[in-house]
Amino acid sequence: MTKLLPKAEVCNRGSVMNSIRLSGVTPRFLSDNNATSDIWRQEVAFRKGDNYLVAAHSGSGKSSLVAYICGERTDYSGDILLDDHRVETLKPRRWNRVRQQHISCIFQGLRLFADLSAWENIVLKNNLTNCKSNGEIMQMIETAGLSAKKDEKAGKLSFGQQQRIAIIRALCQPFDFLLADEPFSHLDDANISVMSRMMTSELHRQGAGMILCSLGASYPFAYRQHLKL
Repeated sequence: MTKLLPKAEVCNRGSVMNSIRLSGVTPRFLSDNNATSDIWRQEVAFRKGDNYLVAAHSGSGKSSLVAYICGERTDYSGDILLDDHRVETLKPRRWNRVRQQHISCIFQGLRLFADLSAWENIVLKNNLTNCKSNGEIMQMIETAGLSAKKDEKAGKLSFGQQQRIAIIRALCQPFDFLLADEPFSHLDDANISVMSRMMTSELHRQGAGMILCSLGASYPFAYRQHLKL
């Protein structure tokens, strides 16, 4: 069983982000006759320290939601606010700080570097944040059952193995919110249990919140709110 680390042992950073708020956000691809959503066109607030499950049918915009919050896409109307800052007003330098210190993402497409080893993919991220020691990273890899794969190129790993590497990489930075887009889609129940405990430990350690997007599975987390996309 993964041990919860004390909150005192937190990656170094400056300020914290306490909320992500959506006000009337509507994707441009959304038709007027779309089914009622708890997020699109609504007033929604995600709070630091709480977990949220966003259940969505395929094609309803869960990956778009993640891209909107982390500033990668702007094809929507309405406002997204990180604390009291509208995302469209943030300059590139501020976005760099947000992505290195406040919001960490597990993308559905993973975005690993295929020609780098599993270890190199994780350490590349950690070198930007100085969040974990090599020993801590190695412990996470061992817990995920990937010790024998750490020096293999990511492109040669199965998608399930790549998912576990992407999860570990996302945890190797300070964050107030973890955005997870179908992070367990190719994992069996045993690996889901292991990786969810690892994520819960880090969420607890950093006092962070999580927005987990899923096609329907709830996964073993304690959620403050279930939302329908």
